[in-house]
Amino acid sequence: MPSPIQSPRLLLSHRCLPLHFPPNPFPFPPNPRRLLDRYAAAFSSQPAPAPQTLAPAVPPSSEILSIRESLLSRRRTAAEIAAEYLDRLRRTEPQLRSFLHVSETAMREAEEVDRLVESGAELGPLTGVLVAVKDNICTADMPSTGGSRILGSYRPAFDATAVRRLREAGAIIVGKTNLDEFGMGSTTESSGFQVTTNPWDVSRVPGGSSGGSAAAVSARQCVVSLGSDTGGSVRQPASFCGVVGMKPTYGRVSRFGLMAYASSLDVIGCFGSSVVDTAILLSAISGHDRLDATSSKHEVSDYASQLVSLDHLESKPLKGLRVGVIRETIGEGVDLGVTSSVQAATSHLEQLGSIVTEVSLPSFSLGLPAYYILASSEASSNLSRYDGVRYGYQATADELGSLYGDSRANGLGPEVKLRILMGTYALSAGYYDAYYKHAQQVRTLVRKSFKDALDKNDILISPAAPSAAYKIGEKTNDPLAMYAGDIMTVNVNLAGLPALVVPCGFVEGGPAGLPVGVQMIGAAFHEGRLLRVGHIFEQTLQNHRFIPPLFAES
Repeated sequence: MPSPIQSPRLLLSHRCLPLHFPPNPFPFPPNPRRLLDRYAAAFSSQPAPAPQTLAPAVPPSSEILSIRESLLSRRRTAAEIAAEYLDRLRRTEPQLRSFLHVSETAMREAEEVDRLVESGAELGPLTGVLVAVKDNICTADMPSTGGSRILGSYRPAFDATAVRRLREAGAIIVGKTNLDEFGMGSTTESSGFQVTTNPWDVSRVPGGSSGGSAAAVSARQCVVSLGSDTGGSVRQPASFCGVVGMKPTYGRVSRFGLMAYASSLDVIGCFGSSVVDTAILLSAISGHDRLDATSSKHEVSDYASQLVSLDHLESKPLKGLRVGVIRETIGEGVDLGVTSSVQAATSHLEQLGSIVTEVSLPSFSLGLPAYYILASSEASSNLSRYDGVRYGYQATADELGSLYGDSRANGLGPEVKLRILMGTYALSAGYYDAYYKHAQQVRTLVRKSFKDALDKNDILISPAAPSAAYKIGEKTNDPLAMYAGDIMTVNVNLAGLPALVVPCGFVEGGPAGLPVGVQMIGAAFHEGRLLRVGHIFEQTLQNHRFIPPLFAES
């Protein structure tokens, strides 16, 4: 089993590139499909010989680029690739329970992709790629329950904008993944249907609320997946499951078709087994949408085209990068193994040429209570639409008041009811100023502290969670302890900033150790910088392979 305090070693290469990160440092053609082709060609070339004194690196490979190369070379068909993933899904699903619904048309769509390839038509950047979608993101051809019994029979008449863009890029939606009910939870234990398990140890939680999406990517039941992140629901399960998780800037990805939990905090995020795959997925779903008034018109980059393959890296590829370690995230309340893994990641960034300093965010500890007040308050308003009249579960009642009450009482779970009550209380006339108004003031302080820190640093780093994955049921009866697990992530949502989680090490536990992720936080709309840094970190990290035992056995 890997040691929890392994110091990663840097693989050096003889080639050099510019030391800093301009907006687009590589002069590729503007067509995104040609960009992917060029990038795939760069990764398939033979790497330059490494110094003999260092162990060879085995960096994560891009599943998306591998599928694209297989289709273009006619080495494999989309139907063969889809059959492989679906067979693995069927074999592992009884243990994992990642999916609430599996598409009945995935194989037919794969066969259609093969006909497209045979015709010589231009392929989209995600052609033939199996993508799982969190079940609070609407899909027209599959149920969309939000993990709640109250929407058990709901089938939307439309696709969410993110899903529509996936289909336009050629993706095959393989199914809908499990989640905590309406995104309210950190383990999937508050799902109205089932509890997902962690591929690294099926007795442990995968994180949440996007636990099904993270577990599906980790166990290779799909290639990439979509989740949603209101207070860490992409980043914490990415850390627990040993995959890459990206929470974009608020407004970077349209929220149209995402079931609202806390509208000022919700974002759609991405999971992948590598930074390259996460970057390609993010590019596909990003951009302004007239159906979402909060979506940004900020230009969308082709993030994958800005990533550098291992054989092109110079000896200090991150030279001059200013990295700030958030002081409040390393210390009391954080497991020793997690701290050691993040410190090893910090040392690795220094070896890569970064200038690492410690920074303090004075308002950091205030973010957690402020987040739960604001999120619960918005939830109490957003969830009022589930009344048993317009859609979803409807109780039998003689009076309208009883219809509302009984439909909600029987259709909503205990965690959702708890947060609705918390939010309604915080918004009530006698307590609005004491709770909601003060929480908004704290949010302003959090934004300012991040701005001050990012004015002096290019990225900030912290653990993604204070611990690795814990046992199923361990915190079920202690909601405050479960809420405290979000301390590393909620501040980023309050500030609306992008953050990337990349696996960085292991701690004791399970049959092969439990993965730990490092969180990288950037300025608004600087997803490209985070992905470039994360990709270089991932490519040069030695002695770690983030492939769970469940996948190895399958």
